[in-house]
Amino acid sequence: MRKWILILILFLIVLFIAYKYVFQEHRDIQTEKSSYTTSAVELAKEFEINSIDSESKYLDKTIQISGSISEFNEHSITLDNSVFCLFSEPQVTLFKLNEKVIIKGRFIGYDDLLEQIKMDQCDIIN
Repeated sequence: MRKWILILILFLIVLFIAYKYVFQEHRDIQTEKSSYTTSAVELAKEFEINSIDSESKYLDKTIQISGSISEFNEHSITLDNSVFCLFSEPQVTLFKLNEKVIIKGRFIGYDDLLEQIKMDQCDIIN
């Protein structure tokens, strides 16, 4: 009888650990501390030199980027024609072209074809 109770307890422990592993809490990028702080121009230069190493360095990290707005709509902003920032929620703030902003978000990849750095879950700092 003790053997079955021990097996049941071990099974429940393994089941609990598996549940916690599969259903982890989501990251809150807005409250996370930035891993890197840089400008859009400097980041683009880094990707021009070596995109593979740069992508592995920044992948899934929280980055704070400053730059001038080159394109915008309610769901995204492009900084200095090189960093595409996708917002989690539509922005009602009125942006102006060439306006300086600081944005924090999660780096998700580099698009070789468009030569754009992609970020999501972005939030405007200033």
